[in-house]
Amino acid sequence: MEHGVAHEAFDAGEARYELVVSVDARRSGQYNDAEKPRMRQRIYRVLESALAQAGVVRDAVHMEDRGDGVLMSVPGRIAVSRLLGLWMVEVHENLREENGSLLVPLGLRVAMHVGPVRHDSRGISGRAVDLTCRLADSSVARELLDRERADLVLAVSDSLYADVVQAGGKFIDPARFAPARLALKEGAVTAWFHLPGRPAPDTGALGPEEPGDGGVAGTGGVPAGVSAGAGGAAGAGGAAVSPADPPPGAVDGGDPDSEGHEDDEDGDASVRYAAQGDLSVHQHNVYQQPVHIGRVTGAGPRKD
Repeated sequence: MEHGVAHEAFDAGEARYELVVSVDARRSGQYNDAEKPRMRQRIYRVLESALAQAGVVRDAVHMEDRGDGVLMSVPGRIAVSRLLGLWMVEVHENLREENGSLLVPLGLRVAMHVGPVRHDSRGISGRAVDLTCRLADSSVARELLDRERADLVLAVSDSLYADVVQAGGKFIDPARFAPARLALKEGAVTAWFHLPGRPAPDTGALGPEEPGDGGVAGTGGVPAGVSAGAGGAAGAGGAAVSPADPPPGAVDGGDPDSEGHEDDEDGDASVRYAAQGDLSVHQHNVYQQPVHIGRVTGAGPRKD
C-alpha cells in the first residue's frame, strides 16, 4: 500500500502534476435502482481489469466514486502514454466483453488531462479536475456515442494532445483524433476526440450550443442539420436560410403591435420568413409593366 500512502501524505496545499481521468456512464439516469449497482460493478470491473492488464498497480491510482462514474488521478511516475495507449485498448476490449451479453450496452465517456492536482482526505480538486470532468460531460462526447453507435469515446485536452498524442506511440495514433471547439462555463477550449478502434470521428457535423451547458461548437461552427461548407445554407428551393432563422414556415421578428403585426424601424409591418420551398416577399415595390411573380412549372402557357 506504499503508493496509496504516498497519496495520503500529500499536503492539501501542494499541487502535483498528474494525469486526471474522468469516466462517465451513458444515460445513467435511465437505470432503475435495481440496475444501477450492476452498472457500477461493470464500470469498476472494466477499469480495474484494464489497469492490471496495462501493468499499472491499482494502489498507485487514486479513484473516487461518482455514482455513475469514476474520477481518477495517476501520479507522474506512471507514463501518461501507458494510460492513453494500452490502458484505453484494454478498457475498450473489456467493455466489448461486458456488453456482449447485455441487451442495452454500457457506454462510457472517458476524458483525460494533465495538470496540477491537490489531494486532501476527501479526494482531489483543482482546475485540471474541473476541465477533465467538463470534457467527459461535453455534448460532443455524448453525441458521438449516439451518432456513431459506439460504446466508448475518449476526449483529451488540447495540451495533452500536443504534448503526448501528437507524437504517437504504441496504441496511440494521432490521425484517429479529431478536434472540436467547446464552449464551457470557464470559456472556449479545444479538445480532441477519439473512438477506439475507428477512424477519426467527424466532429465538424456536430451543432453548436450555448456556453455554460457543456456546449460545443464543431470545428466548422456549423449548426446541426446544415452541411459544412454551405456558407449561407440554402433551402430545398434555393431560398437562403440563416442558421438563426426559425423553422420553415415560422414567423419571427420584433414586438407585435395591437393588430398582431411586427413593426420595423419605419413603423411598417414586416416579417421574417424561413422557407425550404419557393417564397417571394415583395414590399414597397412599384411595377411599371406587367410582371410575373413566382415560378411557372409544367409545359402549359405562361400567364403574366
